[in-house]
Amino acid sequence: MRKLWTAGLALALVAGVGWFAATDDLEALGDPDRSASAEPPLEMGQAEVDITPPVPGPRPVYLAGFGHNRRAQGINDPLFARCIALRCGGVKIALVSVDLIGWFYENTLRVREQLKDFTYVLISTTHNHEGPDTMGLWGESPLRSGVDPAYVAQVEERIVHSVRAAEKQLRPASARIGRVQAPELLHDSRLPYLVHDELVVLRFHHPLTDEPMGLVVQWNCHPETLSSKNVQVSADFVGYAVAALRRHAGVPVTYFTGTVGGLMTSLRVKITDEQGRAWDDGTVEKTRLYGERLAAAAERALSRAEPLALTPLVIQARQVYLPMANPLYHLARRLGVLQRDIYLWQGDPWQAARASETTPEKDRAIVTEIAVLTLGELQIVCVPGEIYPELVLDRSPVPLDPGADFPDAAVETPLYRMLKKKHKMILGLANDEIGYIIPKRQWDVKAPFAYDRKSKQYGEENSIGPETAPLLARAFEALLRTEAGK
Repeated sequence: MRKLWTAGLALALVAGVGWFAATDDLEALGDPDRSASAEPPLEMGQAEVDITPPVPGPRPVYLAGFGHNRRAQGINDPLFARCIALRCGGVKIALVSVDLIGWFYENTLRVREQLKDFTYVLISTTHNHEGPDTMGLWGESPLRSGVDPAYVAQVEERIVHSVRAAEKQLRPASARIGRVQAPELLHDSRLPYLVHDELVVLRFHHPLTDEPMGLVVQWNCHPETLSSKNVQVSADFVGYAVAALRRHAGVPVTYFTGTVGGLMTSLRVKITDEQGRAWDDGTVEKTRLYGERLAAAAERALSRAEPLALTPLVIQARQVYLPMANPLYHLARRLGVLQRDIYLWQGDPWQAARASETTPEKDRAIVTEIAVLTLGELQIVCVPGEIYPELVLDRSPVPLDPGADFPDAAVETPLYRMLKKKHKMILGLANDEIGYIIPKRQWDVKAPFAYDRKSKQYGEENSIGPETAPLLARAFEALLRTEAGK
């Protein structure tokens, strides 16, 4: 997320949403006919639904991710909600990816209300910087929200439609998983330089004929190649990557964003065409070429893919309360730019009472959700924001530059170290967008600044606060201990 304020805003704590648990014990889920020895087959279906706003239309479309008052003047390529549905016996889940900047927890809960027959529904965004403002932060001015409520409501309806369409496509399927490192496609714009350069691809196929059925791609990069001067609606490189893979594989493709904090970007990545010409940031040609290079990397990953068992389906999710320490977020809320309910922070991430408008800002918290999906041999950690690579990979820099504000803070346990299954994947901006999730030891807003800088680095102004990462790390550890029955 670039410039101004960002926070995933959940307006309501809905009773009964706190825990989701699905296991292969289908009798416990109301399937008494399942025999103890029979393992039901995995079924998979995919679908996509267009969510492109009209341009020109009845209302202006403010493009998100950079500055204010960036009004769309046309459409370069369409935006989609893409869904993959999985079913095993009585457990049915949907994973949706939307070509938008962010999607708040309140919106996720409203969608789930229409899909109560699903065990779990996850909605992630690609964090697209060339689509409509769905968070309120990029309107005509800092004092005006850029959200069109009618458009957001329409997207909610189309997400539901994408899930139902994917459900209709459910068929028996087997899977393979491939991964490849693609550091040439990433730039880290914040020190220390550390990229999460693993591209993960799932290939679904008919269990008897091996006929391809669909692909899932997960990559860790801000879709912002078209940059800040663009005024055309676009899915950025994601749209070009998906289109290239569909042409080559002839099957549906669902793309998910993973680790994008830190900041993982396509800007300043050198991309040349077949004639050796280097294309600049902000050009459609670079954006297209980047997407096609990403698709080529996905095909390399598939060339080395191995069989993957995706059953049983085990879903663990829980609501988490986080203190909101960012004064910009409080200001945005007072101005009505951000719409989020507040809770009384009393040091407990698992429970909090609703706060009132008279509650001091220092005592306010928000609610969000974390999840871990254990699908057979694959564990997927679902993070409600833009997490830094140091918090995912087991490569936190030690020692840290002493200029940071909390150099003696404990190192958070990286998420991938917590996961015990053979294969791992991360879905960022999952069910919410709470902004950057920064290792506390790297928090740096007070001089002297780390790395002998004369000014602070970008990031903290778009984070809830320095306690976010430690609290989320501990919450994930607790969630996984619960899953293991510890």
